[in-house]
Amino acid sequence: MEPLLIVDDSEDIRKQLKWGLAKQWEVFLARDASEAFPLFEEHRPKVVILDLGLPPHEESTEEGFRCLDFFLKTIPSTKVIVVTGQNERANALKAIQMSAYDFYRKPIDLKELKIIIERAMHLANIEEENATLQKACGSCVEEMGGMVGMCPPMEKVFSTIRKIAPSDASVLVIGESGTGKELVARAIHKLSNRKEARFVAINCGAIPENLLESELFGVEKGSFTGAFTQVQGKVEYAHEGTLLLDEIGEMPLSLQVKLLRFLQEKTIQRVGGRKDIEVDARVIAATNVDIVRAIKEGKFREDLYYRLGVINLTLPPLRERGDDILLLANLFLKKFSEKSNKKATGFSKAASEFIMSYEWPGNVREMENRIQRALIMCEASLIGLNDLGFTDGSEGAALMPMTLREARDRVDYDMLVSANEKFKGNISKISEALGVSRTALYDLMKKHGISNKGL
Repeated sequence: MEPLLIVDDSEDIRKQLKWGLAKQWEVFLARDASEAFPLFEEHRPKVVILDLGLPPHEESTEEGFRCLDFFLKTIPSTKVIVVTGQNERANALKAIQMSAYDFYRKPIDLKELKIIIERAMHLANIEEENATLQKACGSCVEEMGGMVGMCPPMEKVFSTIRKIAPSDASVLVIGESGTGKELVARAIHKLSNRKEARFVAINCGAIPENLLESELFGVEKGSFTGAFTQVQGKVEYAHEGTLLLDEIGEMPLSLQVKLLRFLQEKTIQRVGGRKDIEVDARVIAATNVDIVRAIKEGKFREDLYYRLGVINLTLPPLRERGDDILLLANLFLKKFSEKSNKKATGFSKAASEFIMSYEWPGNVREMENRIQRALIMCEASLIGLNDLGFTDGSEGAALMPMTLREARDRVDYDMLVSANEKFKGNISKISEALGVSRTALYDLMKKHGISNKGL
């Protein structure tokens, strides 16, 4: 069981809380700072319940704030729940300003307090897990130019990149849209002997056919009307560096012949030119097209495929990356939180479960966009399902048809979760916002298992 420290000068309250909370957590009790500090340092609880009026200054908050300061300076991630009297709002707000997690007014209601503790524990566990994962993959992120992954398929990708980077062999990177094919190409370049030279990328599917040849191979002055100057193409510009031909499967057959000549002879001719120009550029191609099928359909040259794919590297789709899914989600959350100054610190349990089960047809790119959107939309400290843009009618949600009763239950659940996140487990505010009595609210939360989910 997780340790939970309770600091209160009232023996009756300490006994009441231990009796009510000991089944879920390993409870440690202290009546003042002299008892609390050693227990905190020994057991390092993620959550502390702290009464501000402690000996030897029970009539003031001096000792309580001293304890709060000690806990947060010792372990800044500690979630301290401050317990105050009914007329001590100013002290509660001061505690929040000092980075206390939450405050709770006496008299104590065990059901309400449990919900706050569960949320605090859930958040603390999320933060701890994120820190561990980020530390574990930190060196890989730096080495691989921003790519993150700890699952076996990605470890295989990273291993292959390390092996092939020092060579000059052509590489064909295969993967669905949004899986990070350009990041792979940049990582290969970064680890190669060409890293000091240019990395040049061109999307073969985004440029009209009549312009693609001049973009790739350049133009000689006077070769056609409007060609007033000599222009280098992307191939020539990548001399001594690395050239990424993205979406190579979209390249017209007429240009495939010219590209094949360059790969074989390492020379090009600009549009309208007659002179062979030697170019030393490593070529990496990327595609989400089934090249073997395209060859059978006569859309892609087989000899070019073998020239490009001296080494084939296949990227796994996000849905096949296991725990990497949540790792990436939390890294994007941290990245966009820092940029937007929002204080969302994690995902609700419902959102986490959905993130893991969702198919992610747009892969990492889709996840990045959804999390950026969620941070803009969210109002609570934890991002919920609705913040991510997922509803019963969401594309890809793959929900089974529901009965009317099931639909009502789902709406009840989503509204309870949203209100619970928004009001941080404050039962009075939740019941008021949802227009139900406290008794009815407890029954609904019990029915949907929310109080036991650490939302």
